[in-house]
Amino acid sequence: MKIYLICPVRKATPEYSQAARIYVAQLESLGHQVYWPTRDTDQIDPIGLRICKDNRAAIEAAEEVHIIWDGESQGSIFDLGIAFALRKKIVPVIDAFPRETEGKSIPNMVYDWHKNGAI
Repeated sequence: MKIYLICPVRKATPEYSQAARIYVAQLESLGHQVYWPTRDTDQIDPIGLRICKDNRAAIEAAEEVHIIWDGESQGSIFDLGIAFALRKKIVPVIDAFPRETEGKSIPNMVYDWHKNGAI
């Protein structure tokens, strides 16, 4: 299966970088093809538009979108919006994604999207 991993890149902490590295290795050991922006998107782009376009193409090509998020990464929110617009199946990575809370929040929306499948 083709999977796109939304995750912090530019300001990723060592903990989130390590979590992503381990997760990608696990998926790939199971035979999945993973697009990991840290590794697979050329991050040399002074403005960021080309990075966004490259990631959009990879999200569009993916069968599923998995997300590791620190609650801060703006690029992750942007990619999440692309995945939503493209009606992709979403999978929050447990222990590397914020817990559900009360009321409206991005994590709550992602968990609801995940539970309810197609949007």
